[in-house]
Amino acid sequence: MIIVQTPLRISFFGGGTDFPSYFRREGGCVLSTAIDKYIFVTIKQRFDDLIRIGYTKTEIVEDVNEIQHELIREAFRMTGLKKGVEITTMGDIPAGTGLGSSSTVTVGVLNAMYAFQNKFVRPEDLAKEACQIEIDTLNKPIGYQDQYIAALGNFRLIEFGKDGKITTQVIALDPIVKNRLNENLLLFYTGQHRLSESILTEQNNHVQDNLKILNKLKIMAHSAVEELQKGDIDCIGYMLNESWQLKKRLASGITNGKIDYYYESAISSGALGGKVTGAGGGGFLLIYCPYDKRDAVRTRLKELREIPIQLEESGSKVIFDYRN
Repeated sequence: MIIVQTPLRISFFGGGTDFPSYFRREGGCVLSTAIDKYIFVTIKQRFDDLIRIGYTKTEIVEDVNEIQHELIREAFRMTGLKKGVEITTMGDIPAGTGLGSSSTVTVGVLNAMYAFQNKFVRPEDLAKEACQIEIDTLNKPIGYQDQYIAALGNFRLIEFGKDGKITTQVIALDPIVKNRLNENLLLFYTGQHRLSESILTEQNNHVQDNLKILNKLKIMAHSAVEELQKGDIDCIGYMLNESWQLKKRLASGITNGKIDYYYESAISSGALGGKVTGAGGGGFLLIYCPYDKRDAVRTRLKELREIPIQLEESGSKVIFDYRN
């Protein structure tokens, strides 16, 4: 059996500029981090030639083409595996909550399948293949950031060139700054699931109308790095607030009455800023809060489940490999 651990992510600034409809024209940039919440993929040899897949459902099929889980089906095709294996996926966090779970699954499954075949594939290539599966093959209305942060991990600036080239840079933070950032980021589950595809489709279809907003969000990704490297932690809070006000204008459904209520409750309790993770519309509410205001914010949002998080350095990796 092989077990692969792949991190989920939080995107701070620049979301939406990783759509090719934008970056092919303007060039994009996203500041994102892996977090210590994961999706685990296991793979093992079967005693027969069937394929068994376990997730929220269980599939047992004779042929790859019969697989209903489209991400796993396309990963089979991409890696060349054909039969006689069992694959399961398990997550620390529910899917569809804005932490990049679909891309994390895709990267993790690809990594597990290659490891099963004793093939080493660079993280950058895992990310590239995950993009091919989700965007090129399955036509998902998503950007190109989640696959890279899942595969590579760490706190990164990801840049998208007009020529389609994608480059990443690890943002090295002073240990004191990193510790304070970990302390000041609070993550709350709103309890609301959302249909991200409809929000992202609308956003993608209105890139031309939203150029000014997207340009500002891109600039903020670079500015946040500069301020963090100076040691100005609280700037993240203020910039998140500014970014959230801009993001809400990109598409309908990004926010709603409940989200606005929770957000304003956090701000009135001392938080400096925040955002809904992912496409919006539900999922997780990320709050930046100075250390001495955390208890007040937690008390105000006590009806929500808080999920403790830390920044994660590792990307997708094999954590267990035992074969007879």
